[in-house]
Amino acid sequence: MSQETLVEDITGLFQVWVAGWAGCRGYRTSTEGRFPAVLRADTSGDWEVFASEPTPEEFAELAAKTAEAPARVLTVLTHDPARFTALAAKHGLNVTSDSQTMMIVDMETQDAEDPWLSDDDLSLSTFEQDGVHYAEVRSGDDIAASGRVFVVGDTAVFDKIITEPAFQRRGLGSFIMRALAAQAFGHDVRTGLLLASADGQKLYSHLGWTTVARVLMISASHDGADLSLS
Repeated sequence: MSQETLVEDITGLFQVWVAGWAGCRGYRTSTEGRFPAVLRADTSGDWEVFASEPTPEEFAELAAKTAEAPARVLTVLTHDPARFTALAAKHGLNVTSDSQTMMIVDMETQDAEDPWLSDDDLSLSTFEQDGVHYAEVRSGDDIAASGRVFVVGDTAVFDKIITEPAFQRRGLGSFIMRALAAQAFGHDVRTGLLLASADGQKLYSHLGWTTVARVLMISASHDGADLSLS
């Protein structure tokens, strides 16, 4: 699927991202109507449904199911966050996160070569397990930065790009992204997808990624989370 097609069809975009995100984490997947759902066994222990621009009728049905359990989450990809914030309130639900965005990149613009570390105190390791490609930068026994990528068709879905606080502002986030891209190029990838926090958006924009749509997390509780990290 080309980047242009994905941008035009955010339903297809979200489905590809969910498949890759679930693949990165080994989550069990299902569907709720026409929308994908993922069992967050390692965190909430409940289902999270991912809906792109649902109709008011679809939203009402999803909201009713979301309200059945505080741990259940409805995540909406949209160009109109105000509309779904109002709908959530109408159905007695809370928007627990509204700062994340879906971002996309043409992988042809990304560096295909394995990066190298200029700091001799740091070392890179990469490996693959169950279809997930991992990259870690270590300082001795301590992990300084890490991330993972899973390929769905011709799309590389990046996840959990983390730089530990003691190692921030040293370019390790960019380094991990390059190391993961180099692994993804072992497949015939054309597009990259990820979900970005407010801080991550600055990094990814610098690397050539662009925002497709906003992401709202909605539930009956008041507890939020960052899907790109948690």
